[in-house]
Amino acid sequence: MSQHVFKRAGFLAATVGVAGLLGAGVASAHVTANVYGPQPTKGGYAAIVFRVPSEEPNTTTTKVAVDFKPDYGIGSVRTKPLPGWTAEVTKSKLPTPITKDNGTKITEAVTAVTWTAQPGNELKATDYQEFSVSFGPLPTNVDEVEFPAHQTYSDGKVVDWNQPTPPGGAEPEHPAPAVKLAAQVAGDGDMSANMAATPGEHTEAAAASDSTARWLGGAGLLVGAIGLGVGAGATVRARKATAKPGGNS
Repeated sequence: MSQHVFKRAGFLAATVGVAGLLGAGVASAHVTANVYGPQPTKGGYAAIVFRVPSEEPNTTTTKVAVDFKPDYGIGSVRTKPLPGWTAEVTKSKLPTPITKDNGTKITEAVTAVTWTAQPGNELKATDYQEFSVSFGPLPTNVDEVEFPAHQTYSDGKVVDWNQPTPPGGAEPEHPAPAVKLAAQVAGDGDMSANMAATPGEHTEAAAASDSTARWLGGAGLLVGAIGLGVGAGATVRARKATAKPGGNS
């Protein structure tokens, strides 16, 4: 293959790479919901990070609100502390209680989480911020959960990221952040109980395993040392017994 072909191939690869980076930059300009870890399952709990870029020139982002649809019946939300921002969780009474698969009745569901910047922590046009939440139980009757978002700027402008993306269709100008749900795993049981217990159980199990390993290791060394001492003593006695009858050779 000629050098000319190699040069053309290299130029094409570089062009595609730049186009990909530019495309990623355009896509990242949206408010998105991201999963860093296992995909959330239907009926389980989720840990999601909302990534919010500030886009308006000559102004700053001062507030971000994310809606939780009442139909999802999200009973619990926890927010990760973010320096310079305050978080507020809004709950609303449901007109009709929602019964979860485990029999739990949800009469009051989370309907919004709002983050507000403290003075000096607003997002400039070149900034972005990530807002982390964990919540559940997730619904079991949908394949995807949407979280319409509302971005408030210091000049009073509010940008709504609330347009659904049609299946197989083009992405709208202001798409709502969404996360796909994996199929429910049979036999998971009460996910809330599992979540509450898992960290402590893992820590205790690791500590117990480590202590057992240390104890066994120490016992092995002790047994080895005793065996070495017994062997050495037997060798010395054997030499003495051999030396007595014949004297010095």
